[in-house]
Amino acid sequence: MAEETKMNEEEIAEETPAAGEAPVEAAEEAAPEVDPWEEKYNAEHDAHLRIAAEYDNFRKRTVKEKDAAYGNGKADAVAKILPIYDNLERALKQPTEDAAFKKGVEMTMTELVKILTGLGVEVFGEVGDSFDPNLHNAVMHTEDESLGENTIAQVFQKGFKIGEKVVRFAMVQVAN
Repeated sequence: MAEETKMNEEEIAEETPAAGEAPVEAAEEAAPEVDPWEEKYNAEHDAHLRIAAEYDNFRKRTVKEKDAAYGNGKADAVAKILPIYDNLERALKQPTEDAAFKKGVEMTMTELVKILTGLGVEVFGEVGDSFDPNLHNAVMHTEDESLGENTIAQVFQKGFKIGEKVVRFAMVQVAN
């Protein structure tokens, strides 16, 4: 009788899967047959979707780079013209007896400002403005009680920007 019980336990152990194992028959039934052509189709379809996404990202990146290149080129060209603006501004500040000469310099300066404005260039840095370290380069400091704190007391060189891009920082003296 003990032998029969022992044999029954061995038969039951063989028929019962160990913990974590799926029954052999159930495993065969649970895994449906996958067509190799369907697998190949899914792989190719996934590859095509990835290529399409990469192309879309490439297209967006090149458009962004093209716009940035145009903006950078325009900013570089404006930066090369700024010494002319500075010289005309200095010429306008100098006293002169020749009215025709002064009128010619004024007309040249007016035309240059019109061209810069047409390109979207904004001039900044006036006496009395509030100092902004993102726009102004403070080269001197002065204590002046008549001016408020962080106020521009003197402008040595005007600043220029195109949109949000600063082409040249304004060189200023800051009070207090």
